[in-house]
Formats: sequence, C-alpha cells, structure tokens
Amino acid sequence: MMNLRAALPVLIPKAVQWAETHSRLILGSGRPLSEHESQVARAVGVTSPELIRVLDVSKLPMPEDPILYQAAVATGMLGPNMVGLTLGHGIYIGHGHCTLRLISHELRHVYQYEQAGSITAFLGVYLEQIVTSGYQNAPVEIDARNHEAR
Repeated sequence: MMNLRAALPVLIPKAVQWAETHSRLILGSGRPLSEHESQVARAVGVTSPELIRVLDVSKLPMPEDPILYQAAVATGMLGPNMVGLTLGHGIYIGHGHCTLRLISHELRHVYQYEQAGSITAFLGVYLEQIVTSGYQNAPVEIDARNHEAR
C-alpha cells in the first residue's frame, strides 16, 4: 500500500496536470449553466457562474498514470460510485445524475477553486485534506455537503 502522505509531492503535480487537461476538455465541450443553475451557483458563493461548463459523461474519467490512479482509488476520491467531479470551472456529471443536490455540491467546489485562485492551489489543499482526514471528513467535502440544495 502506498504511503499517500509521503507521495503527495509526486501526486500533486500529476493531479494538477490531469485536472488542468480535463478542465480544458470540459470548458471546450461542456454546456453553460441554465439560469436556475446560475442562481444556485451564486447562492453557494460562485463569483463567475458564466465561466462554468458542465459535461455529461457516461463514466467519470480515471487517471491513466498508475500512481495517480492508485491514489485516487485508495482515497475514494474517484471510482465507480462517483457521479460528479469539479475541476476549476469545469464539472463532470455522470449521465442521469444531474440533480439539484449534486450540482449545488459541485458548484460549491467551483467556489472553493475560485477562492483558492487556481487548480494548483486548490488541489494542494484538497489532496492534503483527503490524505489527512479521508474523503468523507475532508473539510472541503464537508463544506460542499453543507451547501447542497435539498
């Protein structure tokens, strides 16, 4: 089993590169928010909802890099049960899972990225929290769950 804390200096740059690549893909081919989704984005603190794009996918992408893949699965950050993933202003939503609850959760992650200032800055904090506290107990995940519309 990989020591995730010790591996962070290697994992973070790989995760940033993967996230930036997928963010560009979403921004280039995703749909803009609906008016209602834009209202939800503003309600959860997003400053630039017009920049957000959502891409409906049959399955969330997994990293091809073996070390990054192993870390994503080991932490529970990515896997077969995940239906949403936010990368900067880009959001992947699993086909058939675009609920108000999920979209508000992912929009709160957009807010967190905006507050951090970049994908690099956010992922450094996020991955540290995941490794230290676990996915469910990471403060950024708790914050996103607390902003889910019901």
